[in-house]
Amino acid sequence: MDKMEYLGKMENKNYIMEMHEMEIINHYGVIPQLKYMQTEMFEFVEAVLDAQHYLKQEGILLSNNLIEHIEEEYADITMMLEQIKLYYELDDNNIRKIKEDKIDRQLKRIDEEKKR
Repeated sequence: MDKMEYLGKMENKNYIMEMHEMEIINHYGVIPQLKYMQTEMFEFVEAVLDAQHYLKQEGILLSNNLIEHIEEEYADITMMLEQIKLYYELDDNNIRKIKEDKIDRQLKRIDEEKKR
């Protein structure tokens, strides 16, 4: 499979996933999904905190189970965020620009802190 064929298949998979995400949020509604997203975000934070606790105690690499747990919770919250993005028709390019601006601003703060 060449690169263009691969990219075409990936675009199709992304499109199908977006359609499914829209179906989910349209079925349950935005408010129930926002409430569910709170639960998913809490579970993600718990998974990361568990991993940090393990790292502090053991000081060694994380087990595959802990990594997989973080990945699963990350997938859950990104799926919820994607539903909200699609529901409100948020612009990917605008989101990327906002993120870039925020990263630049934070890096400037870090540089300033290092100078102190």
